Amino acid sequence: MSLFQLDPQSIAKRARTAGSPVPSLGASLMRGMIGFTVVSVAGFVPWAVFGKGLQKLVGEAGLYAVCALVFLGLTAPLLHRLIIGPGSVSRFYKLFGISFTAYSVAWIMGWMALRGHPGSIAGLLAGTMVMACMLVAAFDALRSVVKVFFALFVLNAIGYFVGGVSEAALIKSYPLIAKLSWGLFYGIGLGAGLGLAFHFCQARARKLLAGG
Repeated sequence: MSLFQLDPQSIAKRARTAGSPVPSLGASLMRGMIGFTVVSVAGFVPWAVFGKGLQKLVGEAGLYAVCALVFLGLTAPLLHRLIIGPGSVSRFYKLFGISFTAYSVAWIMGWMALRGHPGSIAGLLAGTMVMACMLVAAFDALRSVVKVFFALFVLNAIGYFVGGVSEAALIKSYPLIAKLSWGLFYGIGLGAGLGLAFHFCQARARKLLAGG
């Protein structure tokens, strides 16, 4: 039995007992995009609104940690239904709490080591690899690790760098909107990646529920 009882057999058993709906690929994608976009914009607020003052108090790493805490606190209410079956809120908090913390630490280390675009790419690579490995391990879906990694990395990178372009274009005239727009695009990108990742990780559970 895998971590947090998220192996295919446990998910299918809970879902059958409760008669839970099984989200389609499109539904998972939309839930991930919309839910995580809301989370992301909120998570960028400490940096966008309180950045300079907060950084003086807790340092650069501390500022990123505060943003990560906002992400962690808001994700489960908006994204827990990416997990099939009842009991998804607590399981999502536990799984995403661990995996997103590891993702954030890896991203911060990559960014602070190289800075600029190289640091961003290093952070994205390290962070999404760590998250992908933790998700497939939790769902006992190791065969899906390549698909999960590419879904997270490619969509996350697109959202992150489009957000960076948006922030750069608006920063002189509308600094607050510029920074929050980065959160908007980052949320759309990683949210789409999360929707696909959770869907891929539960392929065997959906097959069991379909009688396969």
